[in-house]
Amino acid sequence: MTLSRNLKFAATAATLLMATAGSVRAEDDWIIKNSDASVEQTADKLVAAVEKAGAKVFARVDHAAGARSIDAELADMTLIMFGNPKIGTPILQASPRAGIDLPNRVLIWDEQGQTRVGYLDPAALKARHQVEGADKAFDVMAGALGKLTDVASK
Repeated sequence: MTLSRNLKFAATAATLLMATAGSVRAEDDWIIKNSDASVEQTADKLVAAVEKAGAKVFARVDHAAGARSIDAELADMTLIMFGNPKIGTPILQASPRAGIDLPNRVLIWDEQGQTRVGYLDPAALKARHQVEGADKAFDVMAGALGKLTDVASK
């Protein structure tokens, strides 16, 4: 390779490395972060952060416990459902079908020894349900999900 091509290759590789080095990644409209804590500890931190923020936790679903109940194995996996009517109501008023995806859901799971924290990008939710007129609610939702999952994953 020529020096110019080597430099171009190195720059491209460095850009890709920097883009994937962070703990946040978008995949299939998901935002996924890494946590150094266990699934249970991460879920506990998320629940505490949600409650501290004044939102309501509606459910905590332990998928691995469900698997154990039928004598099956499943890596640790917990779903936290939570919301705030001040944020969700304008979205539901604009598109009632968005109720299938609300309240918000955050999945916390073990992936080969790495705890992951993931949720649907609010922009994808907006597009999926063709919501118009609730831009502020989606902006607030995106900010809240980002902050809450940052707290849980630290």
